[in-house]
Amino acid sequence: MHENFFHNLKVYYEDTDAGGVVYYANYLKYLERARTEALSTIGLSNVKIKDKYGALIIVKSCNIEFKKSAKLEDELKIRSFVKSVTKTSFFMNQFITHDDNTIVEALVHLVFVNEKGKPVKVPETIFDNFKPYFCDSIKL
Repeated sequence: MHENFFHNLKVYYEDTDAGGVVYYANYLKYLERARTEALSTIGLSNVKIKDKYGALIIVKSCNIEFKKSAKLEDELKIRSFVKSVTKTSFFMNQFITHDDNTIVEALVHLVFVNEKGKPVKVPETIFDNFKPYFCDSIKL
């Protein structure tokens, strides 16, 4: 069984449009913050991955569905888990909720690349550390 990584955040004035509704592009920032915090829980960071493995994690694609609007001062929860893995990439499902209502669903394809932008194999240590966040259907 997989585990979920949870990240909480509050909607600030700077996140909203004139009507107090979260501007759509800010959801991508929220998802990125949750992924960065997930890395932190396994003792890694983007800087450590670059320095130790010479790799970067980039977003290849993001399929996002906006279901409802979040508003100023809403307390949001982002749930993330790894849906599937290949040798050079993984797919992460992420859900943003407010009061148990789904605001956003996203499927993000993340790829490990070297500094020249060429795909590289996911380092074994990272693969092993992310295992708790894998769902049951892993593709290797």
